Amino acid sequence: MEIEEAIKMAIEHEEKVFGVYTQAVKTANSDIGKRVFKTLADEEQNHVNYLKARLEQWQNTGQMKVEKLKTIIPSKKVIDENIKKLKGHMRDHNHGSELQMLWKALDVEIETNRFYKKMVDQIEGKYQEMFTRFLEIEEGHLALVQAEIDAITGMGFWFDFREFDLEAN
Repeated sequence: MEIEEAIKMAIEHEEKVFGVYTQAVKTANSDIGKRVFKTLADEEQNHVNYLKARLEQWQNTGQMKVEKLKTIIPSKKVIDENIKKLKGHMRDHNHGSELQMLWKALDVEIETNRFYKKMVDQIEGKYQEMFTRFLEIEEGHLALVQAEIDAITGMGFWFDFREFDLEAN
């Protein structure tokens, strides 16, 4: 696959995920849910902006500089480690619309993870690094969404990130 086509496909994936999180912000019942969905939407918008800048650079020069993509979401490993801290927390709250949006988010995050895994396998050389970084970040998003679903359906704990360090890179 050519790099230009790969970037265009990545933009499509990121815009789709952004749309899911933007809709989730509008439909979430709790302020905390809105805040978390907004954080994820902002993160996805940053991905779109990054990719569009890389695409423009490629189209203008036939080259692109792969700059480090930052994230405010902790890695999958950090999220997995912190899930253990959630056990035993219970909250009585109706999360119907948030849970529906989380299931939607899970679907698009799984699809996006598959896409980036494919890109890491198919793109060789210096541009593979860019897709590897996206895969790392999207694995964190997937872990976060899955943790929230598990918390709502299994423990009743919703969007309380005191145990999570959202400032991690």
